Parts: sequence; structure tokens; C-alpha cells
Amino acid sequence: MTALSYAECSARERLGLLLDEGSFHEWLPPQERVTSPHLAQLGVPSAFDDGVAIGRAALDGRTVFVAAQEGAFMGGGVGEVHGAKLVGLLRRALRERPAAVLLLLDSGGVRLHEANAGLIAVSEVMRAVLDVRDAGIPVIALIGAANGCFGGMGIVARCTDFIVMSDLGRLAMSGPEVIEASHGVEEFDARDRALVWRTTGGKHRWLSGDCDALVEDDVAAFRRAAIAAMDALPTSRPVTVDALETEHALLAHRLSLLDTTVTGDDAQALWTRLGVTQAERVPDLDVDQVVPLRTLAAAPRTVDRLNG
Repeated sequence: MTALSYAECSARERLGLLLDEGSFHEWLPPQERVTSPHLAQLGVPSAFDDGVAIGRAALDGRTVFVAAQEGAFMGGGVGEVHGAKLVGLLRRALRERPAAVLLLLDSGGVRLHEANAGLIAVSEVMRAVLDVRDAGIPVIALIGAANGCFGGMGIVARCTDFIVMSDLGRLAMSGPEVIEASHGVEEFDARDRALVWRTTGGKHRWLSGDCDALVEDDVAAFRRAAIAAMDALPTSRPVTVDALETEHALLAHRLSLLDTTVTGDDAQALWTRLGVTQAERVPDLDVDQVVPLRTLAAAPRTVDRLNG
């Protein structure tokens, strides 16, 4: 069977292909024309769904709530309405208790056009994600779309129970262009695609323990990984002080492995120090070759059997 690129699909194409056929029921669809008031005031074109589709569906026969960001509209940027739809989905999950909440993330972060409203919205999404997890409902993030997952949505992703990434996916707080604009091309060349993917891409996030499953750029692979995550997480992972302290210790250890005095001390050097053999070959390896390379020291959140 020929693989269908997850990255090349639109938000609604992903929903149609990832979920059980015909099961997605959208809330606040484009026909409702719930648009951003801020964009209209600025004379900026709006989208009738404000760049995100939310609703109820089935995955492997189990009821899930799902949100899919549309990166083709303003880079998947979060504004007031976009964020409110995400928060509403999560709060409804607290009442109706689906088997899981799936977040198909494709976002460069908060929209500059409505920055304050967007920042508030992202903080509300973070709170809602943690409330849903506290209620025992797993929240699963899927990252493999063209815009990656940056800014506030990068933080939201790390608040979830489980992150699935493709080797084409990208996850970080600040995007490459933002880093270059703030600190200069000498600090980070956003045009260097190899550097960008070494630093923020799925392979790096897998090897450093920042995602829980690494898959090919294939919609069917994302579907299998999401089902496997639901099987492994009948309830959400508890957010405890012990769990946070363990992860902070691992992050401190990772930071200690970096030598900021060495020019070019980037992800490849970190992989070597994490125990990855022949780290220089990683960018050219297939996903099934990269998965076994992760060391236990780099993987605080993993359920490795999902990639078995």
C-alpha cells in the first residue's frame, strides 16, 4: 500500500483519513461562520473556521474528541476564536469523558495580528489540557504537518500525555526565523534546512526524549501510533511532583552535555554524548533505523513498545 504523506494533507484531509471513516462530527463548522473579530478590524482575510476544526469522532471504534489546526491559514496561528475552540473542546471532554483527546498540531504559534488575545488563549489551552489529564483522560499530540509545532503550541504539546512525531515533524519553542531575527544568522541560520531539522525535527526529538513515538510521514502510521497510544494509556499519566522532578533532572543532565564554548556544538554532538552510535549518520537513516538508537537516559516519557 502506497504511503500517503501526512505533511501534505490539509487539516480536514487528515481528519478524514486518520479517524474511522465517516465518524467525524464537527462542532462550529465553517457554515457557522465563527470568525476572528480582530482580523476583520485589521482588514485581514478571515477563515470561517478560524483555522481549526474541532469535534467528536471514533478511532478504532472508540469515541475521541479531536482538533486539527489548518496550517494553510495564517500558519496555524492561534488567535482568540481559534484558542476558544480548543478550550471549548477540552472543557467538553471533562463533561463527556471520551477515550482520549487528539490534537493534530500545525502551528507557528500565536498570531501577531492578535498577539495579546492569542497569548491568553494559549495559556487557557494549557490549563485545559492539564485539567483534562487530571480527570484521567489522555491527551495525545500528533506533529507532522508542514508548519511544525512552535511557540505557544509547542508548550501545549509538551503539556500533553503523549507526542507522536514524524521524521518531517518539527517541535520547539522558538522557530528558526524567530531565533535568527533575534540573535542573527550566526546564531541560527533559518535557511539551513539540515540544521533546522537536526535541531527541531522528529529524529532529534525522539533521540533526546522529547516525543514518545517516531513514525514515517504517513497518515496510516500516525493512525496506528494514535491507536497504540490509546492502548498504552487507558488513563492519562499523572502529573506529580516526583514526575516533574525526574524530568527536570534529565533536562539538567542533557544541558550539562552541551559545550557552548565549541563552535558548531549542535544536535549531532548531543546525540553522540547521549550514547547514540555513529550520530553523523542519523539524518540519512530511515525511521525504523533511528528508533532503536535512543538511549534510556534520554527518554523520560517514552513507551518504547509503541515503536516495536
